[in-house]
Amino acid sequence: MPTPSESTASILAQLGVDRALYADGDLQVHSPIDGSVIGRLRTQSPEDVARLIANAQQAFQSWRDVPAPQRGELIRLLGEELRAEKAALGQLVSIEAGKILTEGLGEVQEMIDICDFAVGLSRQLYGLTIASERPGHRMMETWHPLGVVGVITAFNFPVAVWAWNTALAVVAGNAVLWKPSEKTPLTALASQALFERAVRRFGKAPAHLNQLVLGDRQLGEVLVDSPQVPLISATGSTRMGREVGPRVAQRFGRSLLELGGNNAVIVTPSADLDLALRGIAFAAAGTAGQRCTTTRRLIVHSSVQPQLIARLKAAYGKLPIGSPLAEGTLVGPLIDQASFDAMQRSLTAARAEGGQVFGGERVNAEQAPGAYYVRPAIVEMPAQTDTVRHETFAPILYVLTYDTFEQAIALQNDVPQGLSSAIFTTDLREAEQFLSASGSDCGIANVNIGTSGAEIGGAFGGEKETGGGRESGSDAWKAYMRRATNTVNYSRELPLAQGVRFDV
Repeated sequence: MPTPSESTASILAQLGVDRALYADGDLQVHSPIDGSVIGRLRTQSPEDVARLIANAQQAFQSWRDVPAPQRGELIRLLGEELRAEKAALGQLVSIEAGKILTEGLGEVQEMIDICDFAVGLSRQLYGLTIASERPGHRMMETWHPLGVVGVITAFNFPVAVWAWNTALAVVAGNAVLWKPSEKTPLTALASQALFERAVRRFGKAPAHLNQLVLGDRQLGEVLVDSPQVPLISATGSTRMGREVGPRVAQRFGRSLLELGGNNAVIVTPSADLDLALRGIAFAAAGTAGQRCTTTRRLIVHSSVQPQLIARLKAAYGKLPIGSPLAEGTLVGPLIDQASFDAMQRSLTAARAEGGQVFGGERVNAEQAPGAYYVRPAIVEMPAQTDTVRHETFAPILYVLTYDTFEQAIALQNDVPQGLSSAIFTTDLREAEQFLSASGSDCGIANVNIGTSGAEIGGAFGGEKETGGGRESGSDAWKAYMRRATNTVNYSRELPLAQGVRFDV
Protein backbone atom coordinates (compact mmCIF):
# COMPACT_ATOMS: atom_id res chain seq x y z
CA MET A 1 0.00 0.00 0.00
CA PRO A 2 1.39 3.46 -0.87
CA THR A 3 2.38 5.72 2.00
CA PRO A 4 0.24 8.81 2.71
CA SER A 5 2.96 10.94 1.13
CA GLU A 6 3.05 8.85 -2.05
CA SER A 7 -0.73 8.78 -2.32
CA THR A 8 -0.92 12.54 -1.79
CA ALA A 9 1.61 13.26 -4.53
CA SER A 10 -0.21 10.94 -6.93
CA ILE A 11 -3.62 12.52 -6.24
CA LEU A 12 -2.35 16.09 -6.54
CA ALA A 13 -0.67 15.22 -9.84
CA GLN A 14 -3.91 13.68 -11.11
CA LEU A 15 -5.80 16.85 -10.21
CA GLY A 16 -3.25 19.07 -11.94
CA VAL A 17 -1.68 20.74 -8.89
CA ASP A 18 1.80 22.08 -9.63
CA ARG A 19 4.29 20.17 -7.47
CA ALA A 20 6.21 23.38 -6.84
CA LEU A 21 3.28 24.61 -4.74
CA TYR A 22 3.67 21.88 -2.11
CA ALA A 23 7.15 20.37 -2.45
CA ASP A 24 9.72 22.83 -1.13
CA GLY A 25 7.92 25.39 1.00
CA ASP A 26 8.12 26.47 4.61
CA LEU A 27 4.81 25.04 5.91
CA GLN A 28 4.96 21.33 6.73
CA VAL A 29 1.71 19.41 6.37
CA HIS A 30 1.32 16.16 8.33
CA SER A 31 -1.11 13.32 7.78
CA PRO A 32 -2.91 12.34 11.00
CA ILE A 33 -2.85 8.74 9.74
CA ASP A 34 0.78 8.28 10.76
CA GLY A 35 2.16 11.77 11.44
CA SER A 36 4.28 11.75 8.29
CA VAL A 37 4.99 14.88 6.25
CA ILE A 38 2.85 14.87 3.11
CA GLY A 39 3.62 18.37 1.84
CA ARG A 40 5.69 21.50 2.28
CA LEU A 41 3.72 24.49 1.10
CA ARG A 42 4.92 27.88 0.05
CA THR A 43 3.17 30.35 2.31
CA GLN A 44 2.37 33.96 1.55
CA SER A 45 3.13 37.27 3.23
CA PRO A 46 0.73 40.03 4.33
CA GLU A 47 1.88 41.99 1.28
CA ASP A 48 0.92 39.06 -0.93
CA VAL A 49 -2.54 39.00 0.62
CA ALA A 50 -2.99 42.71 -0.06
CA ARG A 51 -2.29 42.00 -3.73
CA LEU A 52 -4.76 39.11 -3.71
CA ILE A 53 -7.43 41.43 -2.31
CA ALA A 54 -6.76 43.96 -5.07
CA ASN A 55 -6.99 41.20 -7.67
CA ALA A 56 -10.24 39.98 -6.16
CA GLN A 57 -11.68 43.49 -6.33
CA GLN A 58 -10.97 43.62 -10.05
CA ALA A 59 -12.52 40.20 -10.56
CA PHE A 60 -15.64 41.25 -8.65
CA GLN A 61 -16.13 44.41 -10.69
CA SER A 62 -16.24 42.30 -13.84
CA TRP A 63 -18.14 39.30 -12.46
CA ARG A 64 -20.99 41.31 -10.90
CA ASP A 65 -22.19 42.32 -14.38
CA VAL A 66 -22.44 38.72 -15.61
CA PRO A 67 -26.09 37.57 -15.47
CA ALA A 68 -26.75 35.30 -12.51
CA PRO A 69 -27.84 32.28 -14.62
CA GLN A 70 -24.52 32.48 -16.46
CA ARG A 71 -22.71 32.61 -13.13
CA GLY A 72 -24.64 29.48 -12.26
CA GLU A 73 -23.22 27.78 -15.33
CA LEU A 74 -19.71 28.11 -13.90
CA ILE A 75 -20.83 26.42 -10.70
CA ARG A 76 -22.53 23.69 -12.74
CA LEU A 77 -19.19 23.00 -14.41
CA LEU A 78 -17.49 22.94 -11.00
CA GLY A 79 -19.98 20.30 -9.93
CA GLU A 80 -19.06 18.23 -12.99
CA GLU A 81 -15.36 18.44 -12.14
CA LEU A 82 -16.09 17.37 -8.56
CA ARG A 83 -18.14 14.42 -9.77
CA ALA A 84 -15.32 13.31 -12.05
CA GLU A 85 -12.72 13.51 -9.27
CA LYS A 86 -14.83 12.56 -6.26
CA ALA A 87 -12.81 9.43 -5.48
CA ALA A 88 -9.46 11.21 -5.64
CA LEU A 89 -10.49 14.27 -3.67
CA GLY A 90 -12.34 12.15 -1.10
CA GLN A 91 -9.23 10.06 -0.54
CA LEU A 92 -7.14 13.21 -0.14
CA VAL A 93 -9.58 14.47 2.52
CA SER A 94 -9.07 11.19 4.39
CA ILE A 95 -5.31 11.42 4.15
CA GLU A 96 -5.05 15.04 5.24
CA ALA A 97 -7.93 15.34 7.75
CA GLY A 98 -8.04 11.74 9.03
CA LYS A 99 -11.68 11.03 8.16
CA ILE A 100 -12.66 7.51 7.25
CA LEU A 101 -12.91 7.11 3.51
CA THR A 102 -16.71 7.06 3.34
CA GLU A 103 -16.79 10.36 5.23
CA GLY A 104 -14.14 11.82 2.93
CA LEU A 105 -16.25 10.84 -0.07
CA GLY A 106 -19.33 12.14 1.70
CA GLU A 107 -17.70 15.52 2.14
CA VAL A 108 -17.05 15.77 -1.59
CA GLN A 109 -20.65 14.76 -2.19
CA GLU A 110 -21.68 17.76 -0.06
CA MET A 111 -19.65 19.93 -2.44
CA ILE A 112 -21.47 18.42 -5.42
CA ASP A 113 -24.83 18.89 -3.74
CA ILE A 114 -24.25 22.58 -2.97
CA CYS A 115 -23.20 23.15 -6.58
CA ASP A 116 -26.51 21.63 -7.72
CA PHE A 117 -28.37 23.81 -5.23
CA ALA A 118 -26.54 26.96 -6.33
CA VAL A 119 -27.20 26.34 -10.03
CA GLY A 120 -30.94 26.35 -9.37
CA LEU A 121 -30.55 29.34 -7.09
CA SER A 122 -28.93 31.34 -9.90
CA ARG A 123 -32.42 31.75 -11.40
CA GLN A 124 -34.11 32.45 -8.05
CA LEU A 125 -32.38 35.48 -6.53
CA TYR A 126 -35.77 36.99 -5.92
CA GLY A 127 -36.70 40.39 -4.51
CA LEU A 128 -40.13 41.64 -3.50
CA THR A 129 -42.68 44.02 -4.94
CA ILE A 130 -44.02 46.09 -2.04
CA ALA A 131 -47.27 48.04 -1.87
CA SER A 132 -46.58 51.77 -1.80
CA GLU A 133 -48.75 54.22 0.12
CA ARG A 134 -48.22 56.80 -2.64
CA PRO A 135 -50.43 56.73 -5.76
CA GLY A 136 -48.61 56.07 -9.00
CA HIS A 137 -45.59 54.57 -7.26
CA ARG A 138 -44.09 51.12 -7.27
CA MET A 139 -41.77 49.99 -4.48
CA MET A 140 -39.53 46.93 -4.67
CA GLU A 141 -36.38 45.41 -3.24
CA THR A 142 -33.48 44.20 -5.33
CA TRP A 143 -30.43 42.16 -4.41
CA HIS A 144 -26.92 42.93 -5.67
CA PRO A 145 -23.50 41.30 -5.33
CA LEU A 146 -21.72 42.28 -2.15
CA GLY A 147 -18.05 42.32 -3.22
CA VAL A 148 -15.11 40.20 -2.08
CA VAL A 149 -15.97 37.39 0.34
CA GLY A 150 -13.28 36.12 2.71
CA VAL A 151 -13.75 32.44 3.63
CA ILE A 152 -11.79 31.04 6.58
CA THR A 153 -12.22 27.28 7.06
CA ALA A 154 -11.28 24.70 9.70
CA PHE A 155 -9.49 21.36 9.35
CA ASN A 156 -12.44 19.10 10.10
CA PHE A 157 -14.38 19.95 6.91
CA PRO A 158 -11.46 21.11 4.80
CA VAL A 159 -13.33 21.45 1.49
CA ALA A 160 -17.10 21.27 2.04
CA VAL A 161 -17.32 24.52 4.01
CA TRP A 162 -15.43 26.34 1.24
CA ALA A 163 -17.90 24.94 -1.29
CA TRP A 164 -20.93 25.89 0.84
CA ASN A 165 -19.74 29.48 0.84
CA THR A 166 -18.17 29.74 -2.59
CA ALA A 167 -20.96 28.17 -4.64
CA LEU A 168 -23.43 30.68 -3.21
CA ALA A 169 -21.03 33.61 -3.21
CA VAL A 170 -20.02 33.12 -6.86
CA VAL A 171 -23.61 32.68 -8.04
CA ALA A 172 -24.45 35.85 -6.12
CA GLY A 173 -21.79 37.69 -8.14
CA ASN A 174 -18.87 37.89 -5.71
CA ALA A 175 -15.18 37.05 -5.79
CA VAL A 176 -13.75 34.78 -3.07
CA LEU A 177 -10.55 34.70 -1.03
CA TRP A 178 -10.15 31.38 0.77
CA LYS A 179 -7.87 30.86 3.75
CA PRO A 180 -7.87 27.14 4.60
CA SER A 181 -6.60 25.75 7.89
CA GLU A 182 -2.83 25.44 8.07
CA LYS A 183 -3.48 21.77 8.96
CA THR A 184 -5.31 20.97 5.71
CA PRO A 185 -4.08 23.18 2.86
CA LEU A 186 -3.43 20.40 0.34
CA THR A 187 -7.13 19.70 -0.12
CA ALA A 188 -7.49 23.44 -0.77
CA LEU A 189 -4.87 23.30 -3.52
CA ALA A 190 -6.77 20.37 -5.04
CA SER A 191 -10.12 22.18 -4.87
CA GLN A 192 -8.60 25.29 -6.40
CA ALA A 193 -7.25 23.20 -9.27
CA LEU A 194 -10.74 21.83 -9.94
CA PHE A 195 -12.23 25.32 -9.76
CA GLU A 196 -9.69 26.52 -12.32
CA ARG A 197 -10.60 23.61 -14.59
CA ALA A 198 -14.21 24.75 -14.45
CA VAL A 199 -13.17 28.35 -15.18
CA ARG A 200 -11.25 27.26 -18.26
CA ARG A 201 -14.24 25.33 -19.55
CA PHE A 202 -16.55 28.26 -18.80
CA GLY A 203 -14.29 30.60 -20.75
CA LYS A 204 -15.84 33.93 -19.68
CA ALA A 205 -14.86 34.31 -16.04
CA PRO A 206 -12.35 36.95 -14.92
CA ALA A 207 -9.00 35.94 -13.50
CA HIS A 208 -8.71 35.75 -9.70
CA LEU A 209 -12.36 34.87 -9.08
CA ASN A 210 -11.31 32.42 -6.35
CA GLN A 211 -7.87 32.69 -4.76
CA LEU A 212 -6.07 30.90 -1.94
CA VAL A 213 -4.50 32.57 1.09
CA LEU A 214 -1.90 30.12 2.42
CA GLY A 215 -0.25 30.71 5.77
CA ASP A 216 -0.81 31.37 9.44
CA ARG A 217 -3.33 33.44 11.36
CA GLN A 218 -1.50 36.66 10.51
CA LEU A 219 -2.78 36.32 6.95
CA GLY A 220 -6.28 35.72 8.21
CA GLU A 221 -6.01 38.96 10.16
CA VAL A 222 -5.26 40.83 6.93
CA LEU A 223 -8.54 39.54 5.49
CA VAL A 224 -10.46 40.27 8.67
CA ASP A 225 -9.19 43.85 8.89
CA SER A 226 -9.53 44.79 5.21
CA PRO A 227 -12.40 47.15 4.32
CA GLN A 228 -12.14 45.76 0.77
CA VAL A 229 -13.53 42.44 2.09
CA PRO A 230 -17.11 43.29 3.11
CA LEU A 231 -17.97 39.78 4.33
CA ILE A 232 -15.87 37.38 6.39
CA SER A 233 -17.29 33.86 6.67
CA ALA A 234 -15.28 32.12 9.38
CA THR A 235 -15.65 28.57 10.64
CA GLY A 236 -13.76 27.47 13.74
CA SER A 237 -13.64 27.74 17.50
CA THR A 238 -15.57 30.14 19.69
CA ARG A 239 -12.22 31.64 20.68
CA MET A 240 -11.53 32.46 17.05
CA GLY A 241 -15.00 33.94 16.65
CA ARG A 242 -14.50 36.22 19.65
CA GLU A 243 -11.53 37.73 17.82
CA VAL A 244 -12.95 37.84 14.31
CA GLY A 245 -16.41 39.21 15.10
CA PRO A 246 -15.39 42.43 16.90
CA ARG A 247 -12.62 43.20 14.42
CA VAL A 248 -14.97 42.93 11.45
CA ALA A 249 -17.64 44.92 13.29
CA GLN A 250 -15.15 47.66 14.11
CA ARG A 251 -14.86 48.43 10.40
CA PHE A 252 -18.63 47.94 9.91
CA GLY A 253 -18.10 44.80 7.86
CA ARG A 254 -20.27 41.69 7.97
CA SER A 255 -19.32 38.40 9.55
CA LEU A 256 -20.85 34.97 9.10
CA LEU A 257 -19.63 32.91 12.05
CA GLU A 258 -19.91 29.14 12.41
CA LEU A 259 -18.33 28.35 15.77
CA GLY A 260 -18.52 25.80 18.57
CA GLY A 261 -21.17 23.21 19.26
CA ASN A 262 -21.94 21.33 22.50
CA ASN A 263 -24.71 19.24 21.08
CA ALA A 264 -27.07 17.09 23.12
CA VAL A 265 -29.35 14.14 22.48
CA ILE A 266 -32.34 13.63 24.77
CA VAL A 267 -33.55 10.03 25.09
CA THR A 268 -37.06 9.70 26.53
CA PRO A 269 -38.80 6.67 28.09
CA SER A 270 -40.75 6.05 24.88
CA ALA A 271 -37.69 6.15 22.60
CA ASP A 272 -36.87 3.39 20.14
CA LEU A 273 -33.55 2.41 21.75
CA ASP A 274 -32.30 0.53 18.69
CA LEU A 275 -32.70 3.71 16.66
CA ALA A 276 -31.23 5.87 19.41
CA LEU A 277 -28.20 3.63 19.80
CA ARG A 278 -27.24 3.94 16.14
CA GLY A 279 -27.90 7.67 16.01
CA ILE A 280 -25.88 8.39 19.14
CA ALA A 281 -22.95 6.13 18.23
CA PHE A 282 -22.34 7.78 14.86
CA ALA A 283 -22.93 11.33 16.05
CA ALA A 284 -20.68 10.90 19.09
CA ALA A 285 -17.84 8.74 17.74
CA GLY A 286 -17.88 9.48 13.99
CA THR A 287 -15.06 11.66 12.63
CA ALA A 288 -13.32 10.90 15.96
CA GLY A 289 -15.59 13.47 17.58
CA GLN A 290 -14.24 16.25 15.39
CA ARG A 291 -17.46 17.62 13.91
CA CYS A 292 -19.05 20.82 15.13
CA THR A 293 -22.28 18.79 15.23
CA THR A 294 -20.77 15.88 17.20
CA THR A 295 -22.98 14.68 20.05
CA ARG A 296 -21.15 15.66 23.23
CA ARG A 297 -23.94 15.29 25.79
CA LEU A 298 -26.44 12.46 26.26
CA ILE A 299 -29.43 13.42 28.42
CA VAL A 300 -31.25 10.18 29.15
CA HIS A 301 -34.30 9.42 31.28
CA SER A 302 -33.49 7.54 34.47
CA SER A 303 -35.82 4.67 33.54
CA VAL A 304 -33.86 3.76 30.40
CA GLN A 305 -30.40 5.01 31.37
CA PRO A 306 -28.96 1.68 32.64
CA GLN A 307 -30.06 -0.28 29.57
CA LEU A 308 -29.00 2.33 27.03
CA ILE A 309 -25.59 3.02 28.57
CA ALA A 310 -24.81 -0.69 28.83
CA ARG A 311 -25.63 -1.14 25.15
CA LEU A 312 -23.69 1.98 24.20
CA LYS A 313 -20.58 0.80 26.06
CA ALA A 314 -20.82 -2.57 24.31
CA ALA A 315 -21.06 -0.84 20.94
CA TYR A 316 -18.12 1.44 21.75
CA GLY A 317 -16.03 -1.59 22.68
CA LYS A 318 -16.52 -3.00 19.18
CA LEU A 319 -15.81 0.15 17.16
CA PRO A 320 -13.01 -0.54 14.64
CA ILE A 321 -10.30 2.10 15.21
CA GLY A 322 -7.45 2.57 12.77
CA SER A 323 -6.32 3.98 9.45
CA PRO A 324 -9.18 5.85 7.83
CA LEU A 325 -8.20 4.34 4.50
CA ALA A 326 -8.64 0.76 5.73
CA GLU A 327 -11.88 -0.99 4.88
CA GLY A 328 -14.14 -1.37 7.90
CA THR A 329 -12.60 1.39 10.01
CA LEU A 330 -15.21 3.54 11.73
CA VAL A 331 -13.00 5.76 13.92
CA GLY A 332 -9.89 7.38 12.49
CA PRO A 333 -7.28 9.49 14.26
CA LEU A 334 -7.44 12.83 16.00
CA ILE A 335 -5.89 15.56 13.90
CA ASP A 336 -2.76 15.96 16.08
CA GLN A 337 -1.21 15.73 19.53
CA ALA A 338 -2.72 19.02 20.67
CA SER A 339 -6.19 17.53 20.19
CA PHE A 340 -5.20 14.41 22.10
CA ASP A 341 -3.79 16.46 24.97
CA ALA A 342 -6.97 18.56 25.13
CA MET A 343 -9.05 15.38 25.33
CA GLN A 344 -6.96 14.01 28.18
CA ARG A 345 -7.21 17.28 30.12
CA SER A 346 -10.99 17.21 29.83
CA LEU A 347 -11.18 13.60 30.99
CA THR A 348 -8.97 14.40 33.98
CA ALA A 349 -11.18 17.37 34.85
CA ALA A 350 -14.32 15.25 34.50
CA ARG A 351 -12.92 12.65 36.90
CA ALA A 352 -12.17 15.40 39.40
CA GLU A 353 -15.82 16.48 39.16
CA GLY A 354 -17.07 12.99 39.94
CA GLY A 355 -17.30 11.56 36.45
CA GLN A 356 -16.88 7.86 35.71
CA VAL A 357 -14.84 7.45 32.53
CA PHE A 358 -15.16 4.54 30.11
CA GLY A 359 -12.59 4.56 27.28
CA GLY A 360 -10.66 7.63 26.20
CA GLU A 361 -7.23 6.02 26.10
CA ARG A 362 -4.73 6.20 23.25
CA VAL A 363 -4.58 3.12 21.02
CA ASN A 364 -2.38 1.88 18.16
CA ALA A 365 0.58 3.90 19.47
CA GLU A 366 3.07 1.14 18.65
CA GLN A 367 1.88 0.79 15.06
CA ALA A 368 1.59 4.55 14.49
CA PRO A 369 3.77 6.40 17.02
CA GLY A 370 3.36 9.68 15.17
CA ALA A 371 -0.43 9.52 15.14
CA TYR A 372 -3.09 9.93 17.83
CA TYR A 373 -5.79 7.29 17.75
CA VAL A 374 -8.10 7.14 20.75
CA ARG A 375 -10.93 5.00 21.99
CA PRO A 376 -14.07 7.16 22.15
CA ALA A 377 -15.00 7.94 25.74
CA ILE A 378 -18.29 7.71 27.64
CA VAL A 379 -18.30 9.75 30.86
CA GLU A 380 -21.16 9.37 33.32
CA MET A 381 -21.47 12.67 35.15
CA PRO A 382 -23.31 13.53 38.38
CA ALA A 383 -24.27 16.95 37.00
CA GLN A 384 -23.69 19.34 34.10
CA THR A 385 -20.41 20.78 35.32
CA ASP A 386 -18.12 23.42 33.82
CA THR A 387 -16.20 20.67 32.05
CA VAL A 388 -19.39 19.37 30.42
CA ARG A 389 -20.41 22.88 29.38
CA HIS A 390 -17.05 23.38 27.61
CA GLU A 391 -16.67 21.95 24.10
CA THR A 392 -13.71 19.61 23.69
CA PHE A 393 -13.13 18.74 20.04
CA ALA A 394 -12.70 15.01 20.63
CA PRO A 395 -14.87 11.88 21.05
CA ILE A 396 -16.11 12.46 24.61
CA LEU A 397 -19.77 11.74 25.35
CA TYR A 398 -20.96 13.05 28.72
CA VAL A 399 -23.99 11.21 30.12
CA LEU A 400 -26.55 13.05 32.26
CA THR A 401 -29.77 11.68 33.74
CA TYR A 402 -33.16 13.38 34.04
CA ASP A 403 -36.56 12.59 35.57
CA THR A 404 -38.91 15.20 34.09
CA PHE A 405 -39.09 16.49 30.53
CA GLU A 406 -38.68 20.04 31.78
CA GLN A 407 -35.37 19.02 33.36
CA ALA A 408 -34.20 17.54 30.06
CA ILE A 409 -34.95 20.73 28.11
CA ALA A 410 -33.26 22.84 30.79
CA LEU A 411 -30.11 20.70 30.63
CA GLN A 412 -30.13 20.77 26.84
CA ASN A 413 -30.21 24.58 26.77
CA ASP A 414 -27.90 25.25 29.73
CA VAL A 415 -24.67 25.52 27.72
CA PRO A 416 -23.09 28.53 25.99
CA GLN A 417 -23.31 26.93 22.53
CA GLY A 418 -26.44 26.45 20.42
CA LEU A 419 -25.69 24.54 17.23
CA SER A 420 -27.38 21.13 16.99
CA SER A 421 -29.73 19.08 19.13
CA ALA A 422 -31.86 15.96 18.91
CA ILE A 423 -34.52 14.00 20.74
CA PHE A 424 -35.43 10.34 20.49
CA THR A 425 -39.09 9.86 21.38
CA THR A 426 -42.29 8.33 20.06
CA ASP A 427 -44.40 10.77 22.08
CA LEU A 428 -45.79 13.39 19.68
CA ARG A 429 -46.22 15.97 22.42
CA GLU A 430 -42.60 15.65 23.53
CA ALA A 431 -41.37 15.93 19.95
CA GLU A 432 -43.45 19.01 19.25
CA GLN A 433 -42.47 20.71 22.50
CA PHE A 434 -38.80 20.05 21.73
CA LEU A 435 -39.23 21.81 18.36
CA SER A 436 -41.25 24.67 19.79
CA ALA A 437 -40.13 28.10 21.00
CA SER A 438 -39.91 26.74 24.54
CA GLY A 439 -37.90 23.70 23.45
CA SER A 440 -34.40 23.43 22.00
CA ASP A 441 -32.63 26.79 21.61
CA CYS A 442 -30.34 25.50 18.84
CA GLY A 443 -30.18 26.35 15.16
CA ILE A 444 -30.71 22.65 14.36
CA ALA A 445 -33.29 20.54 16.20
CA ASN A 446 -33.93 16.94 15.11
CA VAL A 447 -36.39 14.22 16.05
CA ASN A 448 -35.34 10.56 15.95
CA ILE A 449 -32.07 11.24 14.15
CA GLY A 450 -28.73 12.30 15.62
CA THR A 451 -27.13 15.72 15.78
CA SER A 452 -24.77 15.15 12.83
CA GLY A 453 -25.42 14.86 9.12
CA ALA A 454 -27.10 18.10 8.05
CA GLU A 455 -28.24 18.32 4.42
CA ILE A 456 -27.41 21.28 2.19
CA GLY A 457 -31.07 22.10 1.54
CA GLY A 458 -31.45 23.55 5.04
CA ALA A 459 -29.55 26.56 6.35
CA PHE A 460 -26.73 25.38 8.61
CA GLY A 461 -25.73 27.22 11.77
CA GLY A 462 -26.55 27.94 15.39
CA GLU A 463 -27.22 30.45 18.13
CA LYS A 464 -25.44 31.88 21.17
CA GLU A 465 -21.68 31.21 21.08
CA THR A 466 -22.11 29.24 17.86
CA GLY A 467 -22.15 32.65 16.20
CA GLY A 468 -25.58 33.04 14.61
CA GLY A 469 -24.41 32.53 11.02
CA ARG A 470 -26.20 30.43 8.41
CA GLU A 471 -24.56 28.68 5.47
CA SER A 472 -25.80 26.42 2.69
CA GLY A 473 -29.49 26.10 1.88
CA SER A 474 -32.72 28.00 2.54
CA ASP A 475 -32.19 31.76 2.11
CA ALA A 476 -28.53 31.75 3.21
CA TRP A 477 -27.68 33.34 -0.17
CA LYS A 478 -28.81 36.68 1.23
CA ALA A 479 -25.68 36.84 3.41
CA TYR A 480 -23.59 37.20 0.25
CA MET A 481 -25.62 40.04 -1.26
CA ARG A 482 -26.71 43.57 -0.42
CA ARG A 483 -30.33 44.63 -0.47
CA ALA A 484 -31.61 47.83 -2.07
CA THR A 485 -35.12 49.25 -1.69
CA ASN A 486 -36.26 51.01 -4.87
CA THR A 487 -39.22 53.30 -5.49
CA VAL A 488 -40.35 54.20 -8.99
CA ASN A 489 -42.73 57.12 -9.54
CA TYR A 490 -44.66 56.60 -12.78
CA SER A 491 -47.16 59.41 -12.12
CA ARG A 492 -46.97 63.12 -12.86
CA GLU A 493 -47.28 64.03 -9.19
CA LEU A 494 -44.78 63.96 -6.33
CA PRO A 495 -46.62 62.94 -3.17
CA LEU A 496 -44.36 62.50 -0.13
CA ALA A 497 -44.49 59.58 2.22
CA GLN A 498 -46.36 59.81 5.55
CA GLY A 499 -48.51 62.60 4.08
CA VAL A 500 -45.76 65.21 4.46
CA ARG A 501 -46.40 68.47 2.54
CA PHE A 502 -43.49 70.53 1.23
CA ASP A 503 -44.73 72.91 -1.48
CA VAL A 504 -42.17 74.98 -3.39
